[in-house]
Amino acid sequence: MRVPAPDPRAVREASLDELSRLGLPLPPPQFPLVWEPGDEIELRPTPEIEARIAVLHVILARCFGMPAQAATSWLLESHLVDSVTPPEWQFVMGGRGDHRSFVLHHDALFSLAWVLGLAKELDPTVPVDERLVERMPNLVAGETFGQWRARILAAPQHPGDAAALLDLHYCLDWAYLETEEAGRALPGLVDANAIGQRRWALEWAVVLRGPYHDEPPGWEEVDLST
Repeated sequence: MRVPAPDPRAVREASLDELSRLGLPLPPPQFPLVWEPGDEIELRPTPEIEARIAVLHVILARCFGMPAQAATSWLLESHLVDSVTPPEWQFVMGGRGDHRSFVLHHDALFSLAWVLGLAKELDPTVPVDERLVERMPNLVAGETFGQWRARILAAPQHPGDAAALLDLHYCLDWAYLETEEAGRALPGLVDANAIGQRRWALEWAVVLRGPYHDEPPGWEEVDLST
């Protein structure tokens, strides 16, 4: 469902108010907006987000001991191989790659779960909900991708709400990095890496349409440099 984007300046003002409430530094005045007036927004198709959640869940399972054969078999039987990026496939197949970076995807998974209504809130001061695993495919019990999709009954967020949370995490990402670099205390139990992962997922899931936006990036192509 493509809808007109909310006023980016009003959304940014709300994001800065939240940073102030958390006692975080504010980005400079020239900090760019995520979208422009007149742009449109939508979420990626629900099946695509569900596939990305399932892939990340399998990758995390591999991080914590799931055998490569079991992981690859599940992905093949679920027809999800095309949703796995080359670095992810190398890790699933042979454990190659940065193990720590894949573990960090736990927060990206949490963010995507929020997008589909599987998590109630995405509070920047609170770690991943321990009950999140209950809303993921039960790999141990052999739950298939199709069975999982039927069980969760995804209820995606409104694109405007997701876009507002993207803007907040765009600002939070900057503020958390600045705070950590200055050696100051963060407002909760979530660090800059986790905020960056949540932003990554939102940058991927929220599709911006307008004259200054390219086609939606692939998972590995999401740009977090600004």
